[in-house]
This record gives sequence, C-alpha cells and structure tokens, in this order.
Amino acid sequence: MGTIGTALNELRSAQKSAKGVSLYSRFVNRPVGRYLAAGAYAVRLTPNQVTFISVAFSFTAVGGTALGAPSWTLGLLIWLGLAVGFAFDSADGQLARLRGGGSPAGEWLDHVVDCAKITALHLAVLIAFYRHPAHFGTTDHAWLLVPLGFQLAAVVTFFGGLLTEKLKPRPTPGAQAPTPSTLRAVALLPVDHGVFCVVFLLFGGGTVFRWAYTVLGAAAVLFLVAFLAKWFRELSEVRR
Repeated sequence: MGTIGTALNELRSAQKSAKGVSLYSRFVNRPVGRYLAAGAYAVRLTPNQVTFISVAFSFTAVGGTALGAPSWTLGLLIWLGLAVGFAFDSADGQLARLRGGGSPAGEWLDHVVDCAKITALHLAVLIAFYRHPAHFGTTDHAWLLVPLGFQLAAVVTFFGGLLTEKLKPRPTPGAQAPTPSTLRAVALLPVDHGVFCVVFLLFGGGTVFRWAYTVLGAAAVLFLVAFLAKWFRELSEVRR
C-alpha cells in the first residue's frame, strides 16, 4: 500500500491540463484512472499492458452490443465494460507519466485503440439496430443511418482534434496552464465518452435507447461543426 500511496501522491502533481476537458472526465474518469494507474504501478504493469486491459473491457462491451440479445442486464454490463475500459484508457497515460514519460509507440498504440473503439462501438449499435428492429423500433431502415452519422461525427472529431493539437505551436516551457472553464466543462458533457457510455444503461429500453442515442448523435454533429470552425480559425492564425 505504501507504493500505491506514493504513486497516488506523485500522480496528483503530474496531471494533464483540465482545459477543454468535460466535467465527467475531470472529476470521475481521471481520478478513477489515477487509482488504476497507481495500482498498475504497484504490480509493475507497463502502460501498454494497461492499454490492452482497456481494450479487453471495451471490446467485450462492443461485442455484447453487437451480438447480445438486448436487455436491461446486458445494458448494465455494456456500460460497465465501457466505463471501466475508459478508466483504464486514462490510466495508461497517467502510468506513463509516473514512470517518467511515454514513448511514441505507446502514444501511437493509445490513439489507434481509441479510434478503433469509437468506430467499432457505433458499428455495433448499427448491427444491434439491424438484428433487433422490433425491439429498437428500427423496422424503417432509415434509422440505420443514425449510427453511421454518429460514427462519422465521432471519428472526424477525434482525428480533427488530434491533428489540431499536433499542428498548433507547443506551449512555452514553464508557462502557466490556462485556468479551465467550469461552464465549458459542463457544455462538453454531451460529447464526453463517459457520458456516451451511460446511454447503454437504456439498452433494454428499446426505443428509449434509440432516441437517447439519436439525441447524443445530433449533439455530436453540432459540436463537430463548432469544433471545426474553432480549430480552423486557430490554425489560420499560426505563422510558420
């Protein structure tokens, strides 16, 4: 426990900036990931091993979404798998910082896994809608466009945000991190992966899940438009 306690203390002072991070990620996912990272450090796991633990939880949930018979119990298990996988996704980066910094290969693996998870999860919902039209009220195949649109918005947002960070000038070493906005953190909740995971608790509710998923999909599209405008404006001001 002494090792875990020491790791937790070091991690509290080695957190990434909270700027642009939603309330859920700041106050739920990152703190849970901190405990997981400290535990992983105590048993001498590597960041890549923690990433694969995240993969196991996340993709088990994805498989359940695509192949399972919809029910309230399955929805609970899907949410649990996604939420735990998301927490381990936070833990791998924190563990890397605790061990003195990550590697390009580790960062590459983390981003590839994140992209695969985003793509596969919406594909799994599409499969569920197709396999169980009576349960989800998707006998009109036009509803199958919803997961495709949601997937497009999620993947472009992920890639656009990642590329923007790579193209923007690096902060001056030693510069004070900007103060995070609570209002912005609340506003970002609809496009936070942790909040998205919660919708699967409604998986047994059929049309209730379909509508909740659709509302989040519409929010993802609206946020994408806003993000693209913001990122393009910021990069237009960059002079090489």
